[in-house]
Amino acid sequence: MADEMVRRAQRFVNDVYGSRIGMTVEEDGLTKWEVMYALTRALQSELGISPVSNSFGPTTLATLTARYPKLNFGTMPSADFCRIIQSALYCKGYDGDGINGAYGPRVQAAVTKLKEDMGVGTVFPGSDLTPKVFKGLLTMDAYVPVGSGSATVREIQQWLNGRYIGRRDFFVIPCDGHHSRDVAKSVLFAIQYELGMADGTANGVFGPGTQAGLKQHTVSLGSTGIWVWLFSAALALNKRPVDFTGTFDSSVGSAVRAFQSFAKLAVTGDGDFATWASLLISYGDQTRGGEACDGVTKITDARAATLKAQGIKYVGRYLTALSTSTLPEKPIQPGELQTIAANGLRCFPIYQTVGRDADSFKYAAGRAAGDAAVNAAQHHGFKNGTRIFFAVDFDALDGEVTSNVLPHFKGIVDSLAVLGNPYLVGVYGPRNVCSRVAAAGYSTASFVSDMSSGFSGNLGYALPEDWAYDQIVTRTIGSGDGRIDVDVDIASGRDTGQNSFDPPRDVVPDTRLATDLYPALELDVGKYMESIGFPNNGGTRNFTHWKCLQTTVWDHDDVITELSNRYSMRKSLIQASAYWEMRHWDAADDAVDLLVEGYHNRPPGVPPPANVPRDSSTGIAQIFGVTAIRAWNHCIAKGVATGTIRDTADDDDVYAAWRQVKDEDYALRTVAMIHIWGADGKPGGQNSPDGETVLRPIAWDYTDWEIFQILRRYQGWGAEAEEHAGKRMVLYQILENYNSISRHR
Repeated sequence: MADEMVRRAQRFVNDVYGSRIGMTVEEDGLTKWEVMYALTRALQSELGISPVSNSFGPTTLATLTARYPKLNFGTMPSADFCRIIQSALYCKGYDGDGINGAYGPRVQAAVTKLKEDMGVGTVFPGSDLTPKVFKGLLTMDAYVPVGSGSATVREIQQWLNGRYIGRRDFFVIPCDGHHSRDVAKSVLFAIQYELGMADGTANGVFGPGTQAGLKQHTVSLGSTGIWVWLFSAALALNKRPVDFTGTFDSSVGSAVRAFQSFAKLAVTGDGDFATWASLLISYGDQTRGGEACDGVTKITDARAATLKAQGIKYVGRYLTALSTSTLPEKPIQPGELQTIAANGLRCFPIYQTVGRDADSFKYAAGRAAGDAAVNAAQHHGFKNGTRIFFAVDFDALDGEVTSNVLPHFKGIVDSLAVLGNPYLVGVYGPRNVCSRVAAAGYSTASFVSDMSSGFSGNLGYALPEDWAYDQIVTRTIGSGDGRIDVDVDIASGRDTGQNSFDPPRDVVPDTRLATDLYPALELDVGKYMESIGFPNNGGTRNFTHWKCLQTTVWDHDDVITELSNRYSMRKSLIQASAYWEMRHWDAADDAVDLLVEGYHNRPPGVPPPANVPRDSSTGIAQIFGVTAIRAWNHCIAKGVATGTIRDTADDDDVYAAWRQVKDEDYALRTVAMIHIWGADGKPGGQNSPDGETVLRPIAWDYTDWEIFQILRRYQGWGAEAEEHAGKRMVLYQILENYNSISRHR
């Protein structure tokens, strides 16, 4: 809700400092980081710091400390300086006395209350505004309970501030009742200070010195003092039902045993090093052995023996890979699952594509991932009921989880539901990702990427309640033929993988699409296209969903099957490209086609009208005449097609090709030519600004990445082509599911 005093603060910083600090803020009455950044820049301007920045960093703090170690009525340098403070107070929800430029009684009371809420009122008594408090004032941190904030957590936050604010590298942390990255790091600082580390040595990192020190500070029943205070704080921050206390009593012991059992630690009831480590850092004690592992290396008999000797029971392996040259053994290899089972191990499957940033995650991509994972799992022989862990392998911020990751998993769930839920959905990722996907109802168990301890989604978040595997360290184990690199995973028992598999599907040519699959295919494609804004009745486009499917899939199935077998090209590549383009055909395309007809059929000797095109994307596959010429010329020269070489500079040749691609049969053949041309990098064409890389020849075992590239190259390059290729990937995977059923009957 907009606040009028915040709006006045925004107006003040814009009017007085906008031209001096290089930014203005929207005057909407809403507190946000942009406002705090502007106030920080205004403060730097008053201190004479240049250039100004959004960061209240060491230079700002040192300059402020040197000039104004205590800001009060007598030391306030100017009215505008005071207005910066008053504006920040209003943004924090405190009384700024009308932003009148005077450090009067109301402002003094507000600053006193602010320090009390921070927990530093005893350290900094009175109404003086000290530099570290000023730094905390210019953040979005809250110092009062927020939402469902825990009173115990807030007590811990205030205690940490009050006890350690005097140390050089310790700054005010939020006191909102919620665990966070800053709070987690502050606990590590506190431990290092109590271990006797000097300023400059203490760094908030769980390093060798901190670990060695904690090994000397086991706490147990009857212990009292600072180490119990810190240990109970760590328990509470990990959502254990315990009071913040300095006495290790029976209730603390019960909480410890429950946590140890939950985290699969030795249940001793003591605050030993392994328990400290699991409470303080996501990966915990990395010397632990795990009953599970995952890796990018094929499991052979010798490697299986190594794993068993290490006590490993469950092995995570990847269903697919982006490339056949990089990490060639990353995807499950032929015969590997049988080797795993024969050696008494069990396998849990992981599905991962690019997934390294938020843009890779959206609803359409989730639909594609669901279909692709099912196809791959069935290809390898995983039986129904297996849990597939879908990877989110990047540091997703909480807002990105909301905007990208959750819709992506909704797409996965929807995809599997359409297919009859043959597999369970699991999630691999940081703690916050796993917990939120589970809370949304989109996963049944979590595989936690806890090795990435610095991820914002790990530090400050508790281990998810539904965790199945907890990835803690990479190790090289074994020797000779049994040597293997693995990520060691702790197993909770919620998932145990599989040790019995159906016979793997061979990579075989496509066949005609079974007619009994038509109704289900029509339904699934229609549902997907409607989900991305294409109504089945065609809407503003020329053709209905049914007409497009009939034309590009059913009526020409013989031609598409022939092309597929001739070029080892999955039928779905041809079908997806043609169907997608036909669904986009609209009146604007018809209008441009008429102009092209006019260009080529003008009276002899009449020059072409200005700005009238000689070419356009036309026909069911929306192909330019020039594109058809380039693709066919390439394939004819390569020896994979026959025909006459044409000249893209010759109007008659362009018109002849343009008219040919209006024929449905020829258009579908041209789609195949364009795909072959695209895989070869589009030589002789108008490539992307950086040029198109040459892919391996099109094959039935193309990876997801290669398929994406072919679909994207059909359209061109740039943001729109990337976006459409992502959506066409879903279409491809739906079509591939039904083509796969047909060819494996």
